[in-house]
Amino acid sequence: MKLYNLELSGNCYKVRLLAALARIPLENVPVDFAAGEQRTAGFTALNPFQEVPVLVDGETVLRDSQAILVYLGGQLADRTWWPQEPAAQAEIVQWLSIAANEVRDGPNTARLIRKFGYDRSMESALLVTQRLLPLLDQHLSVHDWFALNRLTIADCALFPYLALSHEGGIDLTPFGALTRWVDRVRALPGFVPMPGIDR
Repeated sequence: MKLYNLELSGNCYKVRLLAALARIPLENVPVDFAAGEQRTAGFTALNPFQEVPVLVDGETVLRDSQAILVYLGGQLADRTWWPQEPAAQAEIVQWLSIAANEVRDGPNTARLIRKFGYDRSMESALLVTQRLLPLLDQHLSVHDWFALNRLTIADCALFPYLALSHEGGIDLTPFGALTRWVDRVRALPGFVPMPGIDR
């Protein structure tokens, strides 16, 4: 399997993190965004949206980080990451949606503005974040993990942009349960860091 990857992308890191924790062999293929490699015909054939990550597994080509997590979790013999029961899947998908919406529009957008100079509304990003973080912290005050009371792909989906919040000027320190969850993920066997997130 090949992962078309950008080191600084939290969405790519979601996939690399799951692969590391679940011992899934992936061949990382760096995409040089500075050189515009994402706009080449070869890459655009894989993903018309010209974004990473992209996973290629034989004839299967997937372009969304949440979809890739579901696919990889479903390939594992250990189905604790992505179980087969519809109710359990739905509980995880609730959190994948939070990762793809509120976390993207809040902490991720704040990071894009502050670290990379994107032209977005910091006011909107902070409003989303101010509503989101207390809700996540409340959930984690009674659960060690986001879904099913165990580590799942939901944690991989949520981890990167929450752990990178500081790069958007967002302080997680007031949210003790959320901070402890970040530390729990960091302490997992097989954990791999990315720039901005250390061991």
